[in-house]
Amino acid sequence: MATLLNPTKTQTPFVSLPKTHFLDSSSSSSSLYSTFSLQIKSPFRRKTVSFNLTCKLKTSKGPKNDGKDISKKIILSDSGPPEIRNEEIQGEVNKSGGGVLVVVKRLPRRALAVLSNLSLAIGEMFTIAGLMAVGTIIDQGETPEFYFRKYPEDSPVLGFFTWKWVLTLGLDHMYSSPIFLGMLVLLAASLMACTYTTQIPIVKVARRWNFIQSADAIRKQEFSDTLPKASVRDLGILLMGAGYEVFLKGPSLYAFKGLAGRFAPIGVHLAMLLIMAGGTLSAAGSFRGSVTVPQGLNFVIGDVLGPSGFLSIPTEAFNTEVHVNRFYMDYYDSGEVSQFHTDLSLLDLNGKEVMRKTISVNDPLRYGGITMYQTDWSFSALQILKDDEGPFNLAMAPLKLNGDKKLFGTFLPVGDTNSPNVKGISMLARDLQSIVIYDQDGKFAGVRRPNSKLPIEIDGTKIEIVDAIGSTGLELKTDPGVPIVYAGFGALMLTTCISYLSHAQVWALQNGTEVIVGGKINRGKDDFLEEMNQLLDQVPEIVKSSLSRQPDSASG
Repeated sequence: MATLLNPTKTQTPFVSLPKTHFLDSSSSSSSLYSTFSLQIKSPFRRKTVSFNLTCKLKTSKGPKNDGKDISKKIILSDSGPPEIRNEEIQGEVNKSGGGVLVVVKRLPRRALAVLSNLSLAIGEMFTIAGLMAVGTIIDQGETPEFYFRKYPEDSPVLGFFTWKWVLTLGLDHMYSSPIFLGMLVLLAASLMACTYTTQIPIVKVARRWNFIQSADAIRKQEFSDTLPKASVRDLGILLMGAGYEVFLKGPSLYAFKGLAGRFAPIGVHLAMLLIMAGGTLSAAGSFRGSVTVPQGLNFVIGDVLGPSGFLSIPTEAFNTEVHVNRFYMDYYDSGEVSQFHTDLSLLDLNGKEVMRKTISVNDPLRYGGITMYQTDWSFSALQILKDDEGPFNLAMAPLKLNGDKKLFGTFLPVGDTNSPNVKGISMLARDLQSIVIYDQDGKFAGVRRPNSKLPIEIDGTKIEIVDAIGSTGLELKTDPGVPIVYAGFGALMLTTCISYLSHAQVWALQNGTEVIVGGKINRGKDDFLEEMNQLLDQVPEIVKSSLSRQPDSASG
């Protein structure tokens, strides 16, 4: 069957009506059920036709009809039914799980909205500052016994704080503890979320060349004015001279300057991320150790350094051997120690010297990412001649340590060493430049300097002080996060200064013989108003009735 729906069109839509008939013969007046599959094809528009169809058939057989009519609703459309896709079928099958999928898709947006909250970020920074204060108050890196004594359970600090809090929360290594690193990660996530949701869209908007074609829209800006008998082209030249980037398109003008100020917040966030990344790497990826080595002995760097966290990875430089060539000290006129020095040689696995340097306080040695600091000194041994025999090395023991005030001593047995009451000569020293000697009865016998070659005789025993052998106290560490932290602080200072640059925007529209000017700025509004007034005062007035031809294309 073909039906012409619109006689004015040459095309003829076709309607296909395949049908199936069902006859109910159980009643004398049977009903005919007709099922139609109707489709109209038309190239012009979709049209839907709806009608009800009722059919009755009367027969002489069967019981009486119940009198009810059977109705069918048929919808005619000018296009075929939409194709059912597998995705739709699967969506119907999993309809109950569709809501969960929508929630999952919305989770990132909700998470970004929560993380980019300013109050949350401020709270995170205050929490980190508080943890750093706790790390300053509590001694870091001590043995558990130290905390047992300082924070006992029978006398808790503030009524509740004991060693269990320190060791359980990792407060003894605060800057590599999970709670501190977790707060850094959370703050970093907040900074990245703020950058993504706020700062980047602001920059995208600021970079657009936004020409305003409406005079009313320009007058609604923070600053607006009207120049009679002026040219928008002359205004553009003056704006360029004031440092603006100027774009002209027909009668419209757009100018801006200080766009770098819009990028600065993103730079500040990146700088803070660098600082936190460097700090995390320093706390969890460094090695530290200290050693006291007598003059003339060696040690291996890897035997001294210990890891500070899960990111600590040793390097080939850990196999380097260090030889202490010499240790010596400088003194003030009063006899106090002013500086101490250590002559070090670095040896590779083959024993070849790869570096040599004399270090001192505030003048460390750096090699392969490892830094060696001169931090302390000690008295290792006293070398003597006894009755022209020797030399003998007598170990010096620390007797009193009080800051820089140190006292070392040794004992030279005289007579029968197996006797229960051994007597001998005592020697004391505050530093490496002089030795005080006492006899067997503890009486002062004299003072000798090392290498003075002046012997002293005590109770029939001749003693000569040959040398005072000192020990150098070295602190070694690797800190891979230091360059990152320095770079972060440098970028932070730079971007903070750039953030003070004002981002100014100016729009202008040539409306006949007058120019409507408007503008806005994100900071320094008073200065901007004064600058614009000065610029507009310099725009020349056009005496002729005709204006200069305006450019048809944008330029800057």
